[in-house]
Amino acid sequence: MLVGYARVSTVDQVAGLEGQVRDLGATGCTKLFSERVSSVAQRDELAAALEFVREGDTLVVTRLDRLARSTADLLAIIATLEGKGVALRILDFGGQAVDTTSPSGRLIVTLFGAVAQFERELLLVRMREGIEKAKSEGKYRGRVPTALRQASRVQAMRASGAGASQIAASLKISRSSVYRIFAMGASCESV
Repeated sequence: MLVGYARVSTVDQVAGLEGQVRDLGATGCTKLFSERVSSVAQRDELAAALEFVREGDTLVVTRLDRLARSTADLLAIIATLEGKGVALRILDFGGQAVDTTSPSGRLIVTLFGAVAQFERELLLVRMREGIEKAKSEGKYRGRVPTALRQASRVQAMRASGAGASQIAASLKISRSSVYRIFAMGASCESV
């Protein structure tokens, strides 16, 4: 059985997810797992796909970066699949498909996983260098905290008797942010 797994990092990438689902369906995947989650977050659908596959199945992904976040992650996924007697097929691997049913396929996937991780780490180094340079030039301020912008609304809702969960849901911020604002308000009141 061909089992497909599709993933995009953000909710905004609807077209990317639809394209992956289309390509996996065209390949003949009869069972499909898909999710919108960062590769560094908990990937429940990937865990479900790994649990679902059985000996003789093939897990199919469109690209390597849709499956693994690092070489170690890739090797762990491959080890899990191999332990269950399941192959991995990557549809777009430099213009052609590759799978782990052969030793050369496993080698290629592992090498490219290492190269992808290396490129990602270089990108992060360059990004940090750029941020440091922008900070030294006074051009970088970082992300503006969205919850703090609503501190007055949080305090007003609290004063009217609303609870933290209700405030968080109403303002679309986390409960921990609400409690942080509560604490800020209490420390400001005591001064």
